Amino acid sequence: MHIHILGICGTFMGGIAVLAKQQGHKVTGSDLNVYPPMSTQLEEQGIELVQGYDPSQLDPAPDMVVIGNAMSRGNPCVEYVLDRNLPYTSGPEWLRDNVLQQRWVLGVAGTHGKTTTASMVAWILEHAGLEPGFLIGGVPGNFPFSARLGKAPFFVIEADEYDCAFFDKRSKFVHYRPRTLIMNNLEYDHADIFPDLASIQRQFHHLVRTVPSNGRILMPAHDPALAEVRTMGCWSEVELVEGDGANWQAKLLKEDGSAFVVLLNGDVQGEVHWSGLGRHSVHNGLMAIAAARHAGVRTADGIAALSEFVMPKRRMELRGEVAGIKVYDDFAHHPTAIATTIAGLRANVGTARILAVLEPRSNTMKMGVHQGELIKSLVQADKAYMFAPTGLGWDIHQLAQKAPIPTTVQHDINHLVDMLVAEAKSGDQILVMSNGGFDGIHSKLLEKLTKRYSQE
Repeated sequence: MHIHILGICGTFMGGIAVLAKQQGHKVTGSDLNVYPPMSTQLEEQGIELVQGYDPSQLDPAPDMVVIGNAMSRGNPCVEYVLDRNLPYTSGPEWLRDNVLQQRWVLGVAGTHGKTTTASMVAWILEHAGLEPGFLIGGVPGNFPFSARLGKAPFFVIEADEYDCAFFDKRSKFVHYRPRTLIMNNLEYDHADIFPDLASIQRQFHHLVRTVPSNGRILMPAHDPALAEVRTMGCWSEVELVEGDGANWQAKLLKEDGSAFVVLLNGDVQGEVHWSGLGRHSVHNGLMAIAAARHAGVRTADGIAALSEFVMPKRRMELRGEVAGIKVYDDFAHHPTAIATTIAGLRANVGTARILAVLEPRSNTMKMGVHQGELIKSLVQADKAYMFAPTGLGWDIHQLAQKAPIPTTVQHDINHLVDMLVAEAKSGDQILVMSNGGFDGIHSKLLEKLTKRYSQE
């Protein structure tokens, strides 16, 4: 078949393109901005890309148009598809019908940690020789690509709660029908499509309803929002991870989470020594070991695999070091993720100065939903620098004045870089947090730091 994908350069839709190509289909696609690294990855796979949404790309008509959730009514290609009655579907629905049928799906859901935990599960299965398929919403450290068909039966999927398409406002994950389901955590997020936490919980319960009775759900022992989802009805085996009475527990050997003991029902299973940092990484690791065990991987083998696990890109990724100043990149964009990311770094570096740099870029952040929690989330850093993007619906300067640590607001990236370069000294940790490219701030920082210290 000839499959054409609208919105192909997003991580999820790009993964769909790779899977379709591996099945032998002719795959083409378009996006508003065709840019690396996804454009490079797709072109290397022999996938033809078109910049923009001129309907001429749909003539001659493809056999199927897969429409990404960034597309809306009024888009020229969307209108062309509808007016000419071309066959179309959403990414999640195409995935279910063409890839996930007859597979043992291991789904990773939750507000935080989906990409990292899904990467861990895929790596544990790979390490065990099972060659799983996977689609991960990021760039995994142990694989050169974010999606592959793999070999039956196992397929690991990052189960996102965001909606599917303009014509299907259900969460993506309702299409996946996992046999093994990780529900990592649940907080209010995606304020642009969910009015409140209850509406997200309803979607999570739709997901719970799809897990078979011989399937398994892994969830935290103490997550109030997920506990409420469970009380709405549960028909599958449940294993609890961390907390009083949980099946799976971790005992830290190092405060920063870089080493911990794994316990199952009170019995020691082994020790993980790895590159992960922070209590949240330990939690994700336990979830991954538990999920792989349900798929038949011995706990000891899961532990051994994690000791060779490489964090995905943009998860506390060290981008460079100049004159003893380290620059990190992290995807954190929700107050809870920001707080746990800083806490993990703090436990690792002790009293060294942490300069936290934050871009409130997500739709939820721009709407100001988490203002109060946001400012508290920075408390373990020594200084904070907040970039004010366009379209911010609240007063970031007023918020900064209430911060528990010295906080600076800047509207210009280059000025922000200059401030950081002037402030930073040997031993400092510059932690940059954003769910976007942040205008290449990491490279600019390293370049100007190098220039500064080469002149001294």
